[in-house]
Amino acid sequence: MLLSDLVYKVSLLATAGPMSAEVTHLTMDSRRVGPGSLFIAVRGTVSDGHSFIPKAIEQGATAILCEELPAERPEALPESVTFVQVENAPRAMGFLAANFYGHPSKKIKLVGVTGTNGKTSVATLLFRLFRALGYRCGLLSTVQNQIDDEVIPTTHTTPDAITTNELLVNMIKHGCTHVFMEVSSHAVVQERIAGLHFVGGIFTNITHDHLDFHGTFDNYIKAKKGFFDQLPRSAFALTNADDKRGAVMLQNTLARKESYSLQSLGTFKGKVLADGLFGMEMLVDERQVWFKLIGRFNAYNLLAVYGAAVLLGEDEEAILTELSSLTPPPGRFEQVISPDKIVGIVDYAHTPDALQNVLETIDSLRQSNDSGVLPQVITVVGCGGNRDAAKRPIMAQIACKLSDRVILTSDNPRFEDPMAILEQMQAGIPAIDYKKTRTIEDRRAAIQAAVAMARPHDIILVAGKGHETYQDIQGVKYDFDDRLELRKAYQIR
Repeated sequence: MLLSDLVYKVSLLATAGPMSAEVTHLTMDSRRVGPGSLFIAVRGTVSDGHSFIPKAIEQGATAILCEELPAERPEALPESVTFVQVENAPRAMGFLAANFYGHPSKKIKLVGVTGTNGKTSVATLLFRLFRALGYRCGLLSTVQNQIDDEVIPTTHTTPDAITTNELLVNMIKHGCTHVFMEVSSHAVVQERIAGLHFVGGIFTNITHDHLDFHGTFDNYIKAKKGFFDQLPRSAFALTNADDKRGAVMLQNTLARKESYSLQSLGTFKGKVLADGLFGMEMLVDERQVWFKLIGRFNAYNLLAVYGAAVLLGEDEEAILTELSSLTPPPGRFEQVISPDKIVGIVDYAHTPDALQNVLETIDSLRQSNDSGVLPQVITVVGCGGNRDAAKRPIMAQIACKLSDRVILTSDNPRFEDPMAILEQMQAGIPAIDYKKTRTIEDRRAAIQAAVAMARPHDIILVAGKGHETYQDIQGVKYDFDDRLELRKAYQIR
């Protein structure tokens, strides 16, 4: 593609060199540059792509897109290299990728899901639902990317623009008609969704998270809202009417405004009739349905999925019939039960609100237990390193309030000292709860301790990592799966 065509709709500050240059490859990784490549210099949190411009030129780049021209005047550099200067390289990359790949998001029904909690569940349930309804679909999520049956590992909740457009092209080649995509707040701020055409957006909820990145809660809200601000008039914007900031998300959107709720007025209305360890009965738009998913938080997720499917033109009865047979996504309230009936629950809950929702759900379920003995709730929980530190004492406080026994342990410490994280969590423990709390840095030992102290029918919540199959320590990802560790602990019990 000619460079002049590639920069269509990109706001240019300056150019130097022939715009008639032929570009055959886009990349922001200088190691992948070769003849025909357009190298995009992006400023990251760890490194600045501008420092790799000389290497990109050395490896034969045809063109360079950057926010700041090199100190050496472009005229003094090889005449074969064209420089394009823009104000916002990540945003420009979104439009470049869309142009280069032929706007694949306009050839498929792309639905984005954003919110603090529930993004993965809603996106995954939509993917499974539409496959059950007979469609070929794509999924872009925290757990994995998927093209119909093909699973593709993922490293970010929302991929960069080049990767996203490449995936969309492959999805179209495989006959996919719908794609369901998690949209993180980071992705909105970092312009990773620039140039994409969405037919719909879904808001789940917003609570305390990612303040290490956004700085303030207001900035976090604005980031989530930014997704809806970008939706076209032809799209739908579906919000949680029961979330106090649900209406805020839709204030400036051009999209058609719709909502779902359990408590207030909404386009799609639900009511929980019964909830137990093995299923939940709901009224959904006056239809009585039994679901395999449990908990009030899942009632919201199911309503969001139902509402989106209706807005995408599917039959209401068919939607509910298929939804009633779906199971939770991996690591979302996933049960691992021991031979002597200890109920292990592995959940991704890594925010105060998510942890509270899961523990409140567990509490409501154990109240209905008919074994004659009220089960204990034993919670194993930690907090990730190099992330929002303000939530650490809050998480510990919630765990203590809603559990009979609590074991604080390491999560993904990343580049922080695990004990320093645990000390911050300990600061949130009320004095009255000291006796029921233990701190075991080693996560495997913590899970084993929880199993050792449990009685039959007790409930062990292992929170924070969910579907993850590794533990991130000092830049190394070691094999670690909470579900597998629970099973191993049951065997040595």
